[in-house]
Amino acid sequence: MKPLTGKVAVVAGATRGAGRAIAIALGQAGATVYATGRSVRGAPSDLARPETIEETAELVSEQGGQGIPVRVDHTEPEQVRALFERIGDEQAGRLDIVVNDVWGGEKLTEWGTPYWEGSLDKALLMQRRAVHSHMITSYYAAPLLVKRGEGLIVEVTDGYDYRYRGNLPYSLAKVSVIHLAEALAAELRPKGVAALSVTPGFLRSEEMLDYFGVTEANWRDGAEKEPHFLQSETPFFLARGLAALAAEPDLLSKSGKFYTSWGLSDDYGIVDVDGRRPHWGNYAAEQGL
Repeated sequence: MKPLTGKVAVVAGATRGAGRAIAIALGQAGATVYATGRSVRGAPSDLARPETIEETAELVSEQGGQGIPVRVDHTEPEQVRALFERIGDEQAGRLDIVVNDVWGGEKLTEWGTPYWEGSLDKALLMQRRAVHSHMITSYYAAPLLVKRGEGLIVEVTDGYDYRYRGNLPYSLAKVSVIHLAEALAAELRPKGVAALSVTPGFLRSEEMLDYFGVTEANWRDGAEKEPHFLQSETPFFLARGLAALAAEPDLLSKSGKFYTSWGLSDDYGIVDVDGRRPHWGNYAAEQGL
C-alpha cells in the first residue's frame, strides 16, 4: 500500500541524515519528493560531506516514489521562492507536505563554551541556517498549501521541550523551530493546513557514525566511546513514523503538537530498519538525562 500516492512533498535539507531518510520514506509511501539542499555532485557545501541531493532523489525513486533533486540554499529567499514557483508550475499548483530539516550547524556549535566567550558570528550563522531558513521556506510554501486548503508543514528539531540543550545558540535554534511549528499551526488552522514538529532520539546519522569511527554494520562498537550510543536509532526510525503520520486523514487533529520517533513508533507500530524499537524517552527518564 502506498498511502501518499499522488502527494507532492518538499524535504528541505534532504542531503543526509533525517532529511534523506524522510525523503525516502515519503517516496516509499508513493509521494513525489523534491529533495533540496546545497550539496550536489561535484560541488559539496562547506560541510564537505560526500552525500548529495542527487543520491537522495535516486534513492527515493528506487523505493517507488519520484525523486527530484533541486539545489537550493534555503537561507536565500530568491532561491526558495524560485523553488516553489517551479513546483507550482510542474505540479499544477499541488503541494501537500513540506519538511523543514535544514540544519548546517555541525561546525558552528561550540560545546563547553559560554555564549559570551564563543563566536558571535557562528552563533548568528547558526540561527540563519537552522531557524531563518525554516521561516523562509515556510513563507514561500504556505501560499500553495493555503490555496488548496490542506497540507502539512513539519519542523524537524532536536528535543520536544523548551529546556537548555547544552549550548545557548544550539538550544535557541532547536527550541525556536518547535515554536515555529506551534505558531504556524495557529495561523494555518483556519486555512485547513497543519503544522507540527518532530524529533528523533539519539540519531545514528552518517556524520554520527563517522564521529564514533564505526559503520552501520558495527555501530554497537561506538558504545566503547559513549555507552548511550547503544540506544541510538537510524534516521529511518523517525522517517517511517513521520510518513505514517503524514498519511493520516485528519491532519488538523495533529496540528500544533510535537512528536517523537519513539512516540510515533508506539502510535503506528514503527520498527527501525535494524529491527529494533529504541525508546529514547524511557531510557532518558531512567538515566536521568
